[in-house]
Amino acid sequence: MLSRMPAPERRNQLVEAALTIASRSGVASVTVRAVAEEAGVSLGVVHYCFQDKEEMVTAMGQALVLQLAGSIDTLVDLIVTQMDEPPSGQSGLRDLLYRGLMAMWAHIESVPNRELLTYEITCYALRSRPSGSEASSRIAEEQYRVMDAQAFEFLDRAAALTRTTWTEPLVDLARMTILSIDGFVLRWLVDRDAEAVRRQIELLAGRLAAAAVAR
Repeated sequence: MLSRMPAPERRNQLVEAALTIASRSGVASVTVRAVAEEAGVSLGVVHYCFQDKEEMVTAMGQALVLQLAGSIDTLVDLIVTQMDEPPSGQSGLRDLLYRGLMAMWAHIESVPNRELLTYEITCYALRSRPSGSEASSRIAEEQYRVMDAQAFEFLDRAAALTRTTWTEPLVDLARMTILSIDGFVLRWLVDRDAEAVRRQIELLAGRLAAAAVAR
């Protein structure tokens, strides 16, 4: 007999099952029956936790956003703790940015299907706008709000560590960073040219550093 589980924990279990299915076969493959089978629960349990597929996909998008924020926070902290005496000035900033972006990229490379899924869910959310579904359409906005905030924090901390000051609005630099990474990821999902991505990250780090001066 299936053990009883608190509703929030059960909902998280079903969301993870849906993410596993979608990572494997795409958002279109996520159905109530498929999620029930993946999680090893009855159809009634899934219907109890989610009104319909749209609500489930919305929860999937929210979970990916939270996972993204957590992974970036961890990477930033790791880079900071590994550098007892970070180099200073513009060249030091460029080195720190490169190391941080490459650490983030290593994480992206390790979960290609999850990265593809983030774009699928974004497109799903945007397609829901004409139908007036505010809950799902907000997922795309929330994804980029979180990513922009994480990029802003990373750039701000990098400048503080290297005793540099940004000469351009940090909000614009953070947005440019996310736009660039988006392009890197999409192109890599197509051609899997990791060396090209490394070179592009090096260029991005250099261009970002050029927008800063030593204090």
